[in-house]
Amino acid sequence: MRVDLFDFDLPEDRIALRPAEPRDSARMLVVAPQGLSDSSVRDLPNFLRKGDVMVVNDAKVIPAQLFGWRRRSEAVARIDATLHKREDASHWRAFVRPAKKLKLGEKVVFGEPGEGAACQAGALWAEVKEKDEGEALLSFNLSGPALDDAIFALGHMPLPPYIAARRAEDASDARDYQTLFADRSGAVAAPTAGLHFTPELVESVLKAGATIEKVTLLVGAGTFLPVKAEDTADHRMHSEWGEIPAEVAARLNAARAAGGRIVAVGTTSLRILESAADPSGEIKSFAGDTAIFITPGYAFRAVDVLMTNFHLPRSTLFMLVSAFAGLDRMKAAYAHAIEHGYRFYSYGDACLLLRR
Repeated sequence: MRVDLFDFDLPEDRIALRPAEPRDSARMLVVAPQGLSDSSVRDLPNFLRKGDVMVVNDAKVIPAQLFGWRRRSEAVARIDATLHKREDASHWRAFVRPAKKLKLGEKVVFGEPGEGAACQAGALWAEVKEKDEGEALLSFNLSGPALDDAIFALGHMPLPPYIAARRAEDASDARDYQTLFADRSGAVAAPTAGLHFTPELVESVLKAGATIEKVTLLVGAGTFLPVKAEDTADHRMHSEWGEIPAEVAARLNAARAAGGRIVAVGTTSLRILESAADPSGEIKSFAGDTAIFITPGYAFRAVDVLMTNFHLPRSTLFMLVSAFAGLDRMKAAYAHAIEHGYRFYSYGDACLLLRR
């Protein structure tokens, strides 16, 4: 499909720079076959049925943005690296800027260049093993838990570019850009639909007769990359690692067989569920990479309802929600949201997509 079909104009003042407080006070636009209705995240239990299962992503965001430098003789150049996919104990794929200043085999030292050779000897550094446009494979001098500790000590919370361009990261982001369900470290972007949940909302969901299951998709920074191709067929998705344990898959299948709906909290939960489902809709246990790319025409197998945030124009996520609810319906929903002052993107409001 033509990528420009998924374009729309968004005023800058609609981009949320901070989350709603409390989190479940965010607005929620309900998109149903019968039409659109304005609601609140706190009202989510009213749209659930006894026996439904809400599936949340338990990925935990790490401080994946690292600032470093490389030296050639007396020349020093600043290098910014945003980790987006771990390959093994000591290797990460990262988006690097400015990529043109890096060569294969060069060393990037993370920290400040004025610290001196003695300090540098004990610093975190990485060698550039591969490079492709703005992406590099970095081989670190530390591995496993030692590398994790160094990243947490030196790294910064990787705010989405549409927020980072308008304000600096601060201490509140370490709390705000993490969901209530965060447990499995390794994500470099938050599963943002989960940011709306509070303990009180979880309790209300359970009182409504629904249950909650956790899956994992370690969200990569590739989720924010614009689609530069003119046709969706020419876009390359970055892969992400995910897991659905066998016992979780069994409970999901049993709930659906009993008439319950699978309610995905966020596009990340939906992507791992659809990656694990067979053509009949049965959800299998899953552990591995997925680069699933969902566009209109996709036949959904596992998910009946989707709760998600408002996404960027021309993005793979807007393509996904358009596949789920219909392109014309989602364009109308986004036009309604813009006209009525909804807040967009990671810290913004939610929408609930009902297919039946």
